Amino acid sequence: MRLFRKTAFAAALLLTSLTASAQKKTTKASAKAQPTATAATANSLLWEVSGKGLSAPSYVFGTIHMICPADMQVSEAVKQAVGNSKQVVLEMDMDDPTMAQQAQAGMLMSGGQTLQTLMSPADYAAFGTYLQAKAGLPIDKVGSIKPFFLGSMLMPALMGCQPASYEAAFMKMAQEQKKEVLGLETMQDQLGVFDKIPYAAQSKMLTDMVTQEAAMKQEMQQMVGLYKTQQVEALREMSSKSLFGFTEYNGLLLDDRNQRWIAGIEKMAAGQPTFFAVGAAHLGGPKGVLALLRQQGYQVKAVQ
Repeated sequence: MRLFRKTAFAAALLLTSLTASAQKKTTKASAKAQPTATAATANSLLWEVSGKGLSAPSYVFGTIHMICPADMQVSEAVKQAVGNSKQVVLEMDMDDPTMAQQAQAGMLMSGGQTLQTLMSPADYAAFGTYLQAKAGLPIDKVGSIKPFFLGSMLMPALMGCQPASYEAAFMKMAQEQKKEVLGLETMQDQLGVFDKIPYAAQSKMLTDMVTQEAAMKQEMQQMVGLYKTQQVEALREMSSKSLFGFTEYNGLLLDDRNQRWIAGIEKMAAGQPTFFAVGAAHLGGPKGVLALLRQQGYQVKAVQ
């Protein structure tokens, strides 16, 4: 049970990391071809939202859910945006003390399925060896856990560090400034998204981790490079074409969630100035959060 609690807690913290898988840069030509379709016309992770009757601006910041501490930077502009806001809103309410328990309750595959039933004997054996070496998890003890959770547990090994979290940093800032931390969706909402992705597709990602580890590490390095240079549109492209992501489910992972978030963002921003922090892949593109806010009549501009 201790192993399951450990896995559930880590998965709860890392659940949203999948949509930050790496990919190629968008070209300047493609950016010029659709100047009105994409929301992000500047390289920036921090955006001010104003107009449409808001008494004071709110802010939207694009996070990367896991990053090595040496690469993590919280700029003065971001600190000021948090300071100017009355509350901090993340994808999930990371301040919820029951979040790990909620993750644990939904971490097992349904229908009695296991990795052993989903993988070939060779792939199962290879992944078992890999999982034990990289995360210290015996496959016979965790084989009934949804593959996505196990993939999340392996990300620190692929990154070569114990990752830092922007969400944790913003939670700490909010607590120090005595500001409420809220979420745009619940743990059940996110678990529901991944329940719609077949377990077979999720288990293939685990096999790819073993057989194409070097390529995955390279993509992750590209992703961090794009993030550090604040290329929001490239990050969106990255998430939609990654060799190791669930590209056929981008609607579930990105677009549908963006659309659902807008009503909550509008309501919270209308109530009081709010600092919103969501995965950077959610910001760009014609169906991204920035474009949707502009469609609702808000002024959205980059904060450099």
